[in-house]
Amino acid sequence: MAEKSFRDYGREERRNYITLSSGEFYPDILEQACLLYEPVLQSFRRILEISASSTELFMNIAAERNSWMRVQLCRVFKRYVSPETPVELLKKKTQAERICRDFGRDFRAIPVVQAKFDSRPLPDEALCALLWEYKDRGKKGYDLTERFFDLFQSLFSTENEFVIWGPKRAGQDVQAKSIWPDYPNDSRPLDFVISNKDKSRIYAVGLARYDGDRGGAQEDDRTGGYKNCADEVLAYADSRGLPVRILFVNDGPGLLLGTMWEDYSRIEERDPKRIKVLTLRMVPERLTEDWLTSGMENA
Repeated sequence: MAEKSFRDYGREERRNYITLSSGEFYPDILEQACLLYEPVLQSFRRILEISASSTELFMNIAAERNSWMRVQLCRVFKRYVSPETPVELLKKKTQAERICRDFGRDFRAIPVVQAKFDSRPLPDEALCALLWEYKDRGKKGYDLTERFFDLFQSLFSTENEFVIWGPKRAGQDVQAKSIWPDYPNDSRPLDFVISNKDKSRIYAVGLARYDGDRGGAQEDDRTGGYKNCADEVLAYADSRGLPVRILFVNDGPGLLLGTMWEDYSRIEERDPKRIKVLTLRMVPERLTEDWLTSGMENA
């Protein structure tokens, strides 16, 4: 009997193979959100009151030594002063002067910022709720990786030669260059590596992502990134005669939206002997020792 592919899971059964991450109810989160972010708003008010311009306001925020507080202040700054400026850019402390030079002309005037801030209660429940949305950003992805590691280790016991390694939750990705010193891309991050115990033989590398409600451009970005990763890693493996496999572990309701399932199916079908797309619930039936080791006898 042929192994079931990712596409072979029909539309009616796909939801049975999705693992959902738990969420939080509104307005239940408001009390905790206000407790967490009121100090941020108090700090923003203090800095706002001593700043003569919006540019000076941002430079004063950039001088905040506590990195967590600085990031939260940047998020408040974005909401009040510069909604078009990406927070990821605002967070770069060393780029503060350049940000003011490039974006400062569009900053909202400081008297208006002061008036708008003073018009809101402190703590501002609405703003605290918005900031709360960032609190666990990435957590679902970390949870997925951790659960995959635990599941893998339960299926392939310590008596087996397989080990899985990489950042189980937060931490630096494994760079392909650290596994293969002559890898041509200096920045090819991987979420996990499956190898033998002394790491001298690499069986598979992969990425793990939780898809919550992705769609549109985000959907294209995710699947395009997977395609590029697979093409690059397999091209390198072919050039060195390495029988390496690629695993994409995905989960979440986003898989059922738009064309995500179809897009992932096409990625697996590019080279099904070496590329596999899995949800957590598919791992026990589709991730096998035979698939991991096929071709290793000649390596």
